[in-house]
Amino acid sequence: MIKKIGLIVFAAFLGGAVAVGAYKLLERRSDNFSLADRQNTMFASNRIGVSSAGAPDFVQAAAAVSPAVVHIKTTYESKSGGNSGGMQDMFEQFFGFGGGMQRVPRQPQAASGSGVILTSDGYIVTNNHVVDKADKIEVFLSNRRKVTAKVIGKDPNTDLALIKVDATDLPFVKMGNSDNVQVGEWVLAVGFPLDLQTTVTAGIVSAKARNIGILNKENGMMTEEEYDEYRRTGVKPSRTNNSIESFIQTDAAINPGNSGGALVNASGELVGINAAIASQTGRNEGYGFAIPVNLAKKILEDFKKYGSVKRGYIGVSFQALDADVAEQLKIKENTGLYVSEVSPNGAAAAAGIKSGDIIKKVNGIAIFDSPDLQERIGRMSPGDKVELTVLKADGGQKNVSVTLKGESSVALAAKKENEKATGASISKLGASFAPASEAVKAKYNVKNGVVVTNVVPGQLFDYWDVKKGLLITKVNGVAVNSAADIEKALPTSRDGRTTITGVNDEGSFTFSFNGN
Repeated sequence: MIKKIGLIVFAAFLGGAVAVGAYKLLERRSDNFSLADRQNTMFASNRIGVSSAGAPDFVQAAAAVSPAVVHIKTTYESKSGGNSGGMQDMFEQFFGFGGGMQRVPRQPQAASGSGVILTSDGYIVTNNHVVDKADKIEVFLSNRRKVTAKVIGKDPNTDLALIKVDATDLPFVKMGNSDNVQVGEWVLAVGFPLDLQTTVTAGIVSAKARNIGILNKENGMMTEEEYDEYRRTGVKPSRTNNSIESFIQTDAAINPGNSGGALVNASGELVGINAAIASQTGRNEGYGFAIPVNLAKKILEDFKKYGSVKRGYIGVSFQALDADVAEQLKIKENTGLYVSEVSPNGAAAAAGIKSGDIIKKVNGIAIFDSPDLQERIGRMSPGDKVELTVLKADGGQKNVSVTLKGESSVALAAKKENEKATGASISKLGASFAPASEAVKAKYNVKNGVVVTNVVPGQLFDYWDVKKGLLITKVNGVAVNSAADIEKALPTSRDGRTTITGVNDEGSFTFSFNGN
């Protein structure tokens, strides 16, 4: 009996030693693992979030997450210029300004936000606007310890950043699956709002795949240097909008300082990175927005591997369809994404997609608006394949396999067009366009034309009272059939004025404006 007990004790001791040894070996080698793999080695399936009475209970989730959400403080040189989105909490800007380019005020000397620890050795996710252009980044841990962080990678197009602190044995949050998040599901927002200590608020998921236009607005703002050049020349800098917005909307209370903090489900799993609020006052009014963690996973892995994002592109410009847009384009379909332009060097062109086609599904999942497509493509890399279900302009539905290409395939065509353009640019018009369908051209008895699909308030077309649905046939006397044709025709005026000719239900029209 004593011998049997001794063998059991020895076996238990040996098993424990092997487990500890294996853990230490795994810990040394884990830096080569992905963030997701490293998390999977540490977390077992732990479904928490329901009390013994069957009601939602956030005590365990809050206790599990709060120690791994950190306070980030940044400092800057007061004389520096740049994108104020990185220095002033984006919350104070959202919904407070009109559209278009704006001058950026000089940066403050200090700002703060939140971050979420993802690994025990100090990888932390936060917002790009929390750390962008910071001279110094300090992270305050749950034990009140202060450590300095370095930036591993940051991306204004998703407002994500990955930073690293030199520390070990840190608490960290398990990444969940944002695809499984349901509207009406309970969530917690954890962060450091208004410079308070760790704060937990609860709410529900109000909506998914929200595009609120904040990243495009932030990326379009001029730096001090660009503003000075604009005042000298009168020409605004060109912008290519590669922003990806597919936010999870929640009514959990979020305030300035929550930027970069955690949005978690009742099981304590990270499902989003808090990024913005819709507010007229700069404080919570019941609408908060978080970046889905499934999009963040890809971006963060790219940061860790390359230091930057390797994004795949389809190479199309599109307009989300609804009843109004379908009526303007004189088409029967009112769901899907109407392809208005195809990049000549892009993946879509290589797969045979053309202007006038309608994208109905991505990998078998129906899409209704731009975030549905952009987020799923944003999770992919150059060389990855995506299956698109496309309703062809000439009739018939077709499944198309598209091999995504890198940014150069899209940027090259844009660069060539920008090099040609002088004077007025398509961005100055303040509108978006789509090729006119055969039905529209037949209605107005014209052979070519471009339909105005959107007008930006306060910009040129709005000033001239140009309405959606108007058919433009010529720009500076040149016949146009696409937005690219308009861009090419705008600089061709010889007298310094741009002339636009078109037709609507009231008849033909012509108006002109100074091309500068």
